[in-house]
Amino acid sequence: MNSFPLKIVTPDGLQFDGQAEQLTVRTTTGDMGILAGHINCVAPLGMGRAVIVTDGQRRYAACIGGMLTVVDNHVTIVATTFEWAEQIDSARAEASQARAEKVLQNKDASNTEIQLAQARLHRALVRKSVASFK
Repeated sequence: MNSFPLKIVTPDGLQFDGQAEQLTVRTTTGDMGILAGHINCVAPLGMGRAVIVTDGQRRYAACIGGMLTVVDNHVTIVATTFEWAEQIDSARAEASQARAEKVLQNKDASNTEIQLAQARLHRALVRKSVASFK
């Protein structure tokens, strides 16, 4: 299978720099698949699972926010958060989910608190789901 150069960066640094045969990421409008020869494009990233195929092996990660660019067959992800499945602390994700659910059950929570808790809950669920691929 043909490959393409893929670079993944976050505020914490370089997460991946190598060749990939396939990439699937969640954009704000749904999942997007990339293969070698993809047209040039830019897409905002949502919260979801990223799947990268390198050397015939699948790697899973939680990708939260950012941008994806494809320019002349070079793919770059600049993500707010990008965690490989094996790096995810499942207990921390559980605790974050519990805190978010507690806020969402609070009838006195403000709209801002509810929106932040909904985002925290979504992130925790994505991270827990991806962690299952360790």
